[in-house]
Amino acid sequence: MSAAIHIVLVDPSHPGNIGASARAMKNMGLDSLVLVRPQSHPDPADVARASGAGDLLVRARVSATIDDAIGNCGLVLGTTARARSANWRVLDAREGAAELVAAAESRPAAVLFGGERNGLANEELARCHALIRIPAAAEYESLNLAQAVQIVCYEICVAERAAAVVPPGGRAAEPATADDMQALHAHLDRVLRKASFMHDGNAAQLSARLERLFARALPDDGEVRILRGMLAAIERGLRPAE
Repeated sequence: MSAAIHIVLVDPSHPGNIGASARAMKNMGLDSLVLVRPQSHPDPADVARASGAGDLLVRARVSATIDDAIGNCGLVLGTTARARSANWRVLDAREGAAELVAAAESRPAAVLFGGERNGLANEELARCHALIRIPAAAEYESLNLAQAVQIVCYEICVAERAAAVVPPGGRAAEPATADDMQALHAHLDRVLRKASFMHDGNAAQLSARLERLFARALPDDGEVRILRGMLAAIERGLRPAE
């Protein structure tokens, strides 16, 4: 089973959905389940709904923050039930699965699923390189959490089987880790403040727009090093912020 693609459930409130998600994962050959702030785990209800996938629940990693859950990952995709602005790159489940499988060849990748009531918060979506949206009937678009996990895991399974018959080689460099991207954003914010380009009045909006720009660009390790080297050189040439 694949441990390179993490299925990350953020703020799951119903233990039955955790168990059903574990079963969906095991059906499709995935075994890395991460729970961020679960309301109840372990719980008899999740074990019952797992129906033979209890080993995934035992091995599930419980994290207090998104940063801890995805820190070592390169590509991170988030799921959404709502249409988003043009600043987001939005994929269907098949497209997202193909990208996850390709990225996981050299570095762990993750797909985030939000809680049953409100989905992923904006600050959680901001950690994603792109979004997955599962098309559904316009009059009732909301999917159950475990159902959404099942659909995405199925597409990952299909993509993995397709990739297995493609000769390796010629793959693009994988994106930098989430931790490295956070360090880049912090470095950029610091330099922009020293240059008086960013200030308290525009910091939140500007920082969010720059995060989206870099998420669409998917910089790799070497590109992040180049960018941080450029920022370091600029920083040395600036006067200390007053």
